Order: sequence, then C-alpha cells, then structure tokens
Amino acid sequence: MKKITLSVLTLIMSLSFLPIASKAETNAVSIEKSEKVESAEAKVLLNRLSEIKAMDKSKMNASEKKQLRKEVRTLKTNLAGLNGGVYLSVGAILVIVLLLILLL
Repeated sequence: MKKITLSVLTLIMSLSFLPIASKAETNAVSIEKSEKVESAEAKVLLNRLSEIKAMDKSKMNASEKKQLRKEVRTLKTNLAGLNGGVYLSVGAILVIVLLLILLL
C-alpha cells in the first residue's frame, strides 16, 4: 500500500510540472515600461538602448549588427545589476518548499 501511494504521488508531481506552460514570451516588455530607475547611470543606459532601438539597421552589415546586439546585451545586464533584487529559479523554489514541508 505504501508503494502504491508513493508511486501515485510521484506520478502526480511529475505530471503537474509539465513544460507546457513554460513557453517563452514572444512579446518582450521594454525595460522602460517595466521598472522606473532613479540613478543617472541607469538613465544613460536607458537612453542608449532607446537610441539603438530607433536606429535604421537595414543599411548595416552583419558585423555592425552583431556589435549592436552585443552592446544591447551588455547594457541590459548592466541595468539588471543596477536594479538589484534576488532572483530564484523554479527549481530552487521547489527545493525550498520541499525542505519546509519536510522540516515542519
């Protein structure tokens, strides 16, 4: 009886975490709309991002576009670092919840 309940519990847990709902969002939210940043350095980075977004990229060659993509990535990582905060993955949250259930 104990094996059956354990296997049923395992089955339910494995089916509840299907990757169907974890589809990546196709419409990216701009950084300016999502958070209000107060520092001057962050405003400079946001201005540069808006300049890059407004540029006409149709006449650029592949290497110039690649440089812009790299610059955008570094600007976004710098903005994320300025905003601070703690980010937890889904796996980390599950481990924390399981530990809390087991310990309490």
